[in-house]
Amino acid sequence: MVKPQLNQSNHAPSTMALPRFSIPGQGSPMISVRSLSTFPCQTKMNGQIFAVSNNIQAVVSTQEKSTSIKAVVTVKPTVGGFFSNLGLTRGLDVITDLLGRTLLLELVSAELDPKTGLEKKPIEAFARCGGHKDDELKYEAEFEIPGGYGEIGAVLVTNEHHKEMFMDDIILTGFASGPITIKCNSWVHAKSDNPDKRIFFTNKSYLPSQTPGGLKRMREKELEILRGDGQGERKAFERIYDYDVYNDLGNPDESDDLVRPVLGGKEHPYPRRCRTGRPRSEKDPESETRNGNFYVPRDEAFSEVKQLNFSVKTFRSVVRALLPSLVTLLVDSELGFPYFTDIDSLFDDGLSLPSPPNEGKGFFKLLLPRLVKTLQEGGEELLRFDLPEMIERDKFSWFRDEEFARQTLAGLNPFSIQLVTEFPFVSKLDPKIYGPPESAITKELINCAIKGYMTADEALERKKLFVIDYHDLLLPYVHKVRELEGTTLYGSRTLFFLMPKGTLRPIAIELTRPASPTQPQWKMVFTPGFDNTDSWLWKFAKAHVCAHDTGYHELITHWLRTHCCTEPYIIAANRQLSALHPIYRLLLPHFRYTMEINALAREALINGNGIIETSFTQKKYSMQFSSDAYDQLWRFDMESLPADLIRRGMAVEDPTAEHGLKLTIEDYPFANDGLLIWSAIKQWVSDYVTHYYPDNSQVSSDSELQAFWADVRTKGHADKKDEPWWPTLNTTDDLIHVLTTIIWVASAHHASTNFGQYTYGGYFPNRPSIMRTNMPTEDLSGNELERFWKRPESMLLESFPSQVQATLVMAILDVLSTHSSDEEYLGNLPESAWTDSLVIKAAFEKFHGRMEEIEGIIDERNSNMNLRNRTGAGVVPYELMKPFSEAGRTGKGIPYSISI
Repeated sequence: MVKPQLNQSNHAPSTMALPRFSIPGQGSPMISVRSLSTFPCQTKMNGQIFAVSNNIQAVVSTQEKSTSIKAVVTVKPTVGGFFSNLGLTRGLDVITDLLGRTLLLELVSAELDPKTGLEKKPIEAFARCGGHKDDELKYEAEFEIPGGYGEIGAVLVTNEHHKEMFMDDIILTGFASGPITIKCNSWVHAKSDNPDKRIFFTNKSYLPSQTPGGLKRMREKELEILRGDGQGERKAFERIYDYDVYNDLGNPDESDDLVRPVLGGKEHPYPRRCRTGRPRSEKDPESETRNGNFYVPRDEAFSEVKQLNFSVKTFRSVVRALLPSLVTLLVDSELGFPYFTDIDSLFDDGLSLPSPPNEGKGFFKLLLPRLVKTLQEGGEELLRFDLPEMIERDKFSWFRDEEFARQTLAGLNPFSIQLVTEFPFVSKLDPKIYGPPESAITKELINCAIKGYMTADEALERKKLFVIDYHDLLLPYVHKVRELEGTTLYGSRTLFFLMPKGTLRPIAIELTRPASPTQPQWKMVFTPGFDNTDSWLWKFAKAHVCAHDTGYHELITHWLRTHCCTEPYIIAANRQLSALHPIYRLLLPHFRYTMEINALAREALINGNGIIETSFTQKKYSMQFSSDAYDQLWRFDMESLPADLIRRGMAVEDPTAEHGLKLTIEDYPFANDGLLIWSAIKQWVSDYVTHYYPDNSQVSSDSELQAFWADVRTKGHADKKDEPWWPTLNTTDDLIHVLTTIIWVASAHHASTNFGQYTYGGYFPNRPSIMRTNMPTEDLSGNELERFWKRPESMLLESFPSQVQATLVMAILDVLSTHSSDEEYLGNLPESAWTDSLVIKAAFEKFHGRMEEIEGIIDERNSNMNLRNRTGAGVVPYELMKPFSEAGRTGKGIPYSISI
């Protein structure tokens, strides 16, 4: 505490209450300074005149004491370094630094003037450049805070440079209880670009109704800036969050072949993306041009600062440099692998890479240090892949039914397997268009397959039959896809039987080609078989199903349900929740980098003729397929892990069971580990929410919170705004469930579908991204069946992706599976705002401890030989739900957010 100075007199001391002002300090609730009343006068400080109260009732007067404060601002350089922006503006900025007029800082009181009821005038000072250290610039300023000024609630920053700056933090020192750190982590635009001052609030969180008077207007003003006016093309330095449909995936002005439907609206429902405001296409007024930058609000794009973006830069390198070189190297884009040994050579010998035009030797090695090896002689560069762990442990695991089934529970897409509850299978599609709806999988076939265990009726009753059913979702695309070159498609169902030891055994695959004006419906059931012909046909059928599952995983389970559906949450939070809001501060780490990654996906991954369209089965219909899945399947109330498991019949509610659920398959690694993470997140969110909302009425009356949730429902997911299943936010339990679901999707759900991509897809025969030829038995009039009889292996290789397709996808999966060196993992380190409250700090420490405990539980499970779906000879342990990881491609680790 700063002690007041007393002026002695002969009069009796005043009985007036002493006013207080407080400044929040990190790790402590408040730093308080007490001041005494003064004589009636005017005081001049820092060139500003402040009125002093005339209400003097005491003979003893006091002179309020000012406090000397020092501010140190840490600024990080852009990727080019401190002097990367050479030229006139750089010279002017150096002069500005020398004159000490780079950053204008203004300290803002959280309190209103008690006399006028107006905001107090900010206290300002210029920060001088204090040199650089460890690749950082330091700017320093000094302030005199007058007595009675009140709690500091915010700092305003004006950047007088001609270039933006990335501001790391502001540290205020001079208080008796220690320094105050304001974490910025933000770009500050140049004044010449935008004269508006940047606002950085202190770490103390407030619900809207609790906002101190001095910050109310500023809180509202900041949200107005972030919402924008919905007009014009967005500029790179702006921080405006607004909604738009996916109308920039095609490029009609370049080619008629690149016309793509707009996703978002009645015809093709879809979540919304961030609005860029780019001009419309000349040929298609509904579409936006792809010229210029893929705008994201400036604070969402940290790529020039964060080392994290090793992965992002590598992704861009693969798309912009590696792909053209592969096309040059592999002249025939349709050429497949003639032998399996040629696939092995990608890991053993590698591919010689020609240097791109205007680039010297070592170009690819610099951009892709792990993928590209340099030969000693001549400096030739080779693209050589690491052997995926799955193949390193067991080279022929991809060929076996046991591994095919195990991966439905512990692989890359554990979200599709479901319990069979109705039999026989019947399509819900119009039989007049697609043909007879009845499945060709019969009870007699099931009885034959599980003979010796039980009958089909018993298996249904005892919950032993499971299915991956892509039949109705894929069937409308079969004929469309078959009209395209180099690909084919079927509707598919894959049936599994739960064995006594808890593993699944695949027993039947049904492939269907719908009826057409020229052909009747074709469907056939394939089984493992006991002769060469049936065994090879079974391998072909499995390959088709794996391609279906790969496309569904990438477009639905991964892209749609995590990346795509999270973007509206981010936009809504920034439009409606102030940075002062505790819920914003809870969600912030779960939103970092996602919008930049999504923009990069629109630029090169999911766009017309992008990587998905060139290398995956649905090709140009890939995103339309994703839209159909969103329309038919996506519901927010089913995105929580418990609800998802119950909907698929993989669990039932059981109050006596751990997590309140009983799993239908006890050894379901994804669900077993995922429920540990879900419960830990829910407990952390519960502790956080109940601290700020001690009663339900505060939830329903929170204007910003209600506006956020309304934005998510009615704007971010506008095509589903009238659905009855949307949760309401009336109670703390409602809020806890909604926030837990959002955090689960952005962290653990995404991690489970992302960081094992190279492990399971790096050897592409295990998960081919595309199948290019039909089943040999579909057309008996040609010579395909004869070729199959003579060389079944060659025909299977012809069906697999081409050399260009396989190599490109392998490179992308390698990048996407890699953690950056400064990845931020769920529950590892707290946000600075969380440590400002002792209660929240303690809750987070409990959360962190639980994450560490879960690590040990998963390790123990992976050493339990009775759990056959996660352990065994040649089996990759299930570690995708382990919270922490080192850098690199590890197959574990749950980042806070969708950061790659």
